[in-house]
Amino acid sequence: MVEEDFAAEAERYRRELHVHCYRMLASYDEAEDAVGDTYLRAWRSREGFEPPHLRAWLYRIATNVCIDRQRAQARRLSAMRSYAEVSWLTPYPDTVLDELPATEEGPDSVAVSRETIELAFLAALQVLPPRQRAALLAREVLGMTAAETAALIGTTVPAANSALQRARETMRRHLPSHRTDWQARPASAEESELLAAFIDAHERCDAAAALAVAATDLRVTMPPLPVCFDGRDAVAPLLERAFGEEREGDWRLLPTALNRMPAAASYLRRPGDSAFRAFKVDVLRVEDGVIAEITTFGPQPFGLLGLPTLLPA
Repeated sequence: MVEEDFAAEAERYRRELHVHCYRMLASYDEAEDAVGDTYLRAWRSREGFEPPHLRAWLYRIATNVCIDRQRAQARRLSAMRSYAEVSWLTPYPDTVLDELPATEEGPDSVAVSRETIELAFLAALQVLPPRQRAALLAREVLGMTAAETAALIGTTVPAANSALQRARETMRRHLPSHRTDWQARPASAEESELLAAFIDAHERCDAAAALAVAATDLRVTMPPLPVCFDGRDAVAPLLERAFGEEREGDWRLLPTALNRMPAAASYLRRPGDSAFRAFKVDVLRVEDGVIAEITTFGPQPFGLLGLPTLLPA
């Protein structure tokens, strides 16, 4: 394959490789770096590549890049009770997921399905050792065979099957029981209504209304900060600081989506300011008709979401 053809053909898989590296690393920016390393390694090794298995070859390189990074960082959790323990967790904008091109080789609807990109799935993956994580993603998300999975992680088929079984058992312990099949689940009208109520309560600075749409055991985390607030009583002081008479300013929120989950982008106008400025993004997990969990990130996702950093007053 000539150099121009190789580069053009390899480029087709950049976005799906980015999603794969994101699942392995749980960080959007680290996934960007991993994909860059993948293409550098692929380019240097292109002489030894034999068509037509370019996609599988690139996935094998990308997986090894991620495994090398995880080992160098020594950043795996022995257990995970909340996202506060996954300090490196960052969100993935739906606007970028929607750019994933269709390919003939892989089940792209599964590759970007909600159940395999949600924050709960991403965080649970971080408990797995790197090779178990890769084996699970290869079989459950990418739809690879046992032989293909073994080739991906550089081991035998029995060893790959053993890694997969251990990974499945760990994931079942760390994911809600109704989400262990990792099948696509579309966004519901209920979630849209709760997001609208969440936005309305925040713009009116109405703490009671905000708590009314939340579960009694509501959990709030703020990666990378190691803080976790469990229950309405723990969350109420946060709302008082945000909405009370001594609050930092006024709020405007825009609906959006991250990791196939409803989210709200918050803008804050401080006293004396003439504009609302990008402040944070809240990602909502909805269960049983209420908001069960809020994961708060800083303003970094605004650009990827295509949102302005300023809103006029």
